[in-house]
Amino acid sequence: MDTEKPDPNSPNGSSEETVPAVTPESQLAAVSAERDQLAQEKADLQSKLLYSRAEFDNARRRFERERSEFLQFAAADLVKDILPVLDDFERALKVETSDANYAKGIVLIYQRLSETLKKMGLEPIGAAGQRFDPNIHQAVERVQTDEVEDQTILGEFQRGYNFRGKLLRPAMVKVAVKPS
Repeated sequence: MDTEKPDPNSPNGSSEETVPAVTPESQLAAVSAERDQLAQEKADLQSKLLYSRAEFDNARRRFERERSEFLQFAAADLVKDILPVLDDFERALKVETSDANYAKGIVLIYQRLSETLKKMGLEPIGAAGQRFDPNIHQAVERVQTDEVEDQTILGEFQRGYNFRGKLLRPAMVKVAVKPS
């Protein structure tokens, strides 16, 4: 027995398969689901964009802060290297000379160098007559005396400096101590 199978493509053949009916409601539901998915993707992308922008801004600020700190550090090293020259000028100013033009020239050079370093942020630390502070002074000599209060600075061997609010070099000083 030959049994022929009905051809589903033929107009007379029947098929067990049924094609689901496309209704406007199902189309609307599919479009709505796709819209919701796209809206969620858009929100995710916007969130990622905002996060990336914030990370970039933070990185830029961090870079600028590190750059500024590096420049201050480099400037502090330069100023620290120039301090011996400033010390030499201060010693030269104390020497008496018969040549008035020479002395005047030394004073002018010292003033110009000193003003330039002040503009950069160099500040001298006051010492003579003040109370000894181990955070900004280095005691290189202690003198026993009753004439002044204990721990008073009697003299300065080398001036100390702050650079932009930070200690660059402590002042080397002579300190009064009470006799034992």
